[in-house]
Amino acid sequence: MAKTNAIGLTRDAYRGRKSTLCPGCGHDSISNQIISMAYDVGIEQHKLIKMSGIGCSSKTPAYFLGKSHGFNALHGRMPSVVTGALIGNRELKCVAVSGDGDTGSIGMGQFKHVIRRNIPFVYIIENNGVYGLTKGQFSATADEGQALKYYGRNDLPPIDLAMEAIIGGATFVARSFSGDAKQVQSLLKAAIRHNGIAVLDIISPCVTFNNAATSTKSYPYGKEHQISLHDIQVMMPGYVQDREEIAIDDYPAGEIIEVDMHDGTIVQLKKLGREHDPRSRARALSVLEEAQRDHLFLTGLIYYEEPRRTLADVENLIDTPLADINDAQARPSKDKLDALMAQFK
Repeated sequence: MAKTNAIGLTRDAYRGRKSTLCPGCGHDSISNQIISMAYDVGIEQHKLIKMSGIGCSSKTPAYFLGKSHGFNALHGRMPSVVTGALIGNRELKCVAVSGDGDTGSIGMGQFKHVIRRNIPFVYIIENNGVYGLTKGQFSATADEGQALKYYGRNDLPPIDLAMEAIIGGATFVARSFSGDAKQVQSLLKAAIRHNGIAVLDIISPCVTFNNAATSTKSYPYGKEHQISLHDIQVMMPGYVQDREEIAIDDYPAGEIIEVDMHDGTIVQLKKLGREHDPRSRARALSVLEEAQRDHLFLTGLIYYEEPRRTLADVENLIDTPLADINDAQARPSKDKLDALMAQFK
């Protein structure tokens, strides 16, 4: 019999439809890790919403968590829909998938504001440096000097979306590579437990339009140049992992940092070759600047801080989902309305 998780479901119960993306697309690997994360954590799918915008990446919610709620928004407008959904029902968890075009170009304004408002959800950017759905034009994260057969040379510097997230005030920012399944899954487990916005910039190669070894968004480049900042293990209360213990025999043992999540989860970060403390905002920005300057591909949890108040907390929303409130509860009495109006006289 197939193994079941803490709520009695098999891993297959978390699958979606068959992918229609190009064979070998990095996005499919990320979808598989979302499935594995949800199975391991024991997510109840009716308590989760999956969101997306427009692009190859934004098609992927159809391929995972087939029994959860979902919404495919307009190009670059996914953050607004997420904001409305989670204000309407703050009991829901949310996994949202976007792309480098959907986030870094048309959606940049919404990206920055959903961070500023600290909407509590997992924001996955499947970053491949091209507009794959419209035949491979350069995106805002394309490498400066990169050449594509049908679109010539890109002479503009790339936008670093992880850096933009930190500058914008995100309290959980990570970068990974779709070819590193273990790291992606560990980061997803930590992100889904974070009480605030968690931004994951995942380099996800486009095997059709941008997989030359000279591109920093390609499989060959990622495999050869990826440098992990630390090894990651997520220890969840009431959950015993059925996989082998994470080992890093190929790296020297280093200091272990423990990051406490709000729900009792502990994220252990074992430092590898680089001295990086993700609890330092200045150090996080410095690491990203060094990576840009030296053309390094650094992955892992780049920045984390104790969660600040979410928008629901700022607005003093009640715990009961607004969607469950009846007309009588939502409509103020005449006395309360008169008192409110009197404040504006």
